Amino acid sequence: MALIVQKFGGTSVGNPDKIKAVADRVLRKKKEGNQMVVVLSAMSGETNRLTDFAMQMQDIPDSREMDVLLSSGEQVTVSLFSMAVKARGEDAISFLGDQVRINTDSSHTRARIASIDTERIKAELAKGKVVTVAGFQGVAENGDITTLGRGGSDTTAVALAAALQADACEIFTDVEGVYTTDPNICSKARKIDRISYDEMLELASLGAKVLDIRSVTFAKQYNVPIHVRSTFTETEGTWVIEEDQEMEGRIVSGVTYNKNEARITISGVPDQPGIAAKIFTPISDADILVDMIIQNQDTGNGLTDMTFTVVRSDYQRTIQLLEGIVKEIGAKGGVHGSDNITKISIVGVGMRNHSGIASTMFKVLAREGINISLISTSEIKVSCVVEEKYTELAVRTLHDAFELDKAYIPEEENL
Repeated sequence: MALIVQKFGGTSVGNPDKIKAVADRVLRKKKEGNQMVVVLSAMSGETNRLTDFAMQMQDIPDSREMDVLLSSGEQVTVSLFSMAVKARGEDAISFLGDQVRINTDSSHTRARIASIDTERIKAELAKGKVVTVAGFQGVAENGDITTLGRGGSDTTAVALAAALQADACEIFTDVEGVYTTDPNICSKARKIDRISYDEMLELASLGAKVLDIRSVTFAKQYNVPIHVRSTFTETEGTWVIEEDQEMEGRIVSGVTYNKNEARITISGVPDQPGIAAKIFTPISDADILVDMIIQNQDTGNGLTDMTFTVVRSDYQRTIQLLEGIVKEIGAKGGVHGSDNITKISIVGVGMRNHSGIASTMFKVLAREGINISLISTSEIKVSCVVEEKYTELAVRTLHDAFELDKAYIPEEENL
C-alpha cells in the first residue's frame, strides 16, 4: 500500500462538475490500494474575486484580515470535494490548515511553513478515509490564520508529503508536465520526462510557472518525488527527482524567461569601499529584492557604474528611493533604468561538465541582433537580460540552437 499526496489547482476544481471529476480520479487511485491525501486550491478566479472585495473595503487591505478572507476559498473546495467522495460511497474528511496544525511563522500573506502535525491525518487514513487538506494556508503560533502566498498549495502538498513520508506527490495542473520552454511561445517545446530538483529550482526561480520554488525546495530537502501532470488526461507527466547520470549527459534541459524584472543603473558612482552598502542596505530595508548586480570597472577617473535588477512592480519605488541615495553618495550620472526588459535563461545540470555553453548562447543571440545588457551565471544556468520585444525570438532561437526539441539519447545507446 502506497501513501500518495495529490494536489489539484484552481482550474482543476473550477466548478462543481470538475470537483466531481477530481473525486472520481482520486477514488480510482484509492481503489488500487493506495492511501490518499488530497490538497486543493480555491476555485479558479475565487482569489481574485475575494481580493476585489477587499479592495472595495480598504485601499491597502489589512494583511491579517486578507489571510482570513482568502483562506475561505480553499475551505469551500475541500468541503465540496469531501461531499463528492461521500456521494460515491466512500468516506472522506476535510481539514483546514489550523485543524491539522500546519504551523507557520506570522508573516501574513506570505507565511513560511515551520512544521506539520500529522497525527489527525494518519488517524483518518487508518480508518480508510480520503483526507483532503486546504492548500495555501496554515496557522501562526498565536492562532492567527496565515496564507502562504503565490503557489502556496504546491508548497502545502509537498510539505505534507515530506511530513507523512509519502511515496509520491502528484501535482495536477492544466499542463501535461514541465516543458523545455513555454509551448505558447515555441511550438517545438517538448515535455521533459524527468528533471532534477536543482534544474527545477532554477527554472522556477527564473520564471517557469509550473511549480512554486518553495515546493521544490521542500522536495529536494526531504527527497520527495514530484509528479507534475495534467488533470484532464491520463498521460504520464514529468518527474522531479534526484539528479542521476543520465541527467548529467543532457547539457541544456530548458529555456525560460521572466518579464517580471526591471533594470536600474546608477552612473558615476564613486569607486570607494562602503558605497555598495550605502546603495543596497536601504533597498533591503524597504523589503525590495535585488537579483542581478554588475559593477563596471573603474575607467581611471575614480567612478564606476552600478547596474542591478529588481521585480518590475518595485521599479518606481526603487527609483524614488535611490534619488536620495544618489545625492548622498555623490553619483555624478544619476539613476536611470528600464522596465521593458526580459531575463532569458538556459538551465541544465550537464553544464557543470561542459565548456562553451555561455559562448554559444551569446553567439546565437548576437546572430539575431539581440543585445545583452546583463549576464549572470551559476553552475547550471546562464541568464541574459535583453529588451522585452526580443523575448519570443530569443526563446525560440535558443531552443533551436540547443536542439531541445529532440529527446536526449545516452551515448552508449548511440554506439
